[in-house]
Amino acid sequence: MPPEGDPALAAGAASHWRALEGLYASAAINELFASRLEIERQGEARITFEVTGKVYHAAGAAHGTIYFKMLDDAAFYAANTLVSDRFLLTTGFNLHFTKPVREGLVTAEGRWVSGKRRVLVAESRLVDAEGEEIGRGTGTFMRSRIPLSGLPGYGPAR
Repeated sequence: MPPEGDPALAAGAASHWRALEGLYASAAINELFASRLEIERQGEARITFEVTGKVYHAAGAAHGTIYFKMLDDAAFYAANTLVSDRFLLTTGFNLHFTKPVREGLVTAEGRWVSGKRRVLVAESRLVDAEGEEIGRGTGTFMRSRIPLSGLPGYGPAR
């Protein structure tokens, strides 16, 4: 849900969220890791993706690369919902693997925790198709000097 109160403010927030979804969709890395970002409310982001054998390590389960990428992205975009002028940079990220996953639909749920000025903190978790948590993480994100409006993908999702 957009922020309550002023309808123009709510429309601006929703427009920013759609533009963030467009930015995510435009990232070249997502050609390797097919996924979809959805933002429905300030401070939250959800990414869905399918785990297949293409991301397995030698023991036949999803490599930690996919865990980190999706946890970082979900937390990052949850935090960037609060910042409409600048691209954020990940300055630190801690993650915990709680269960291996071999295949199926996985959801990364991101949630802003604190900070609004220079440094923001957000957390995320991965949930498998059965609803069980398979990983979680916490990240710190800093405002960069890169204007969002100058990034080619920052616009309506494609």
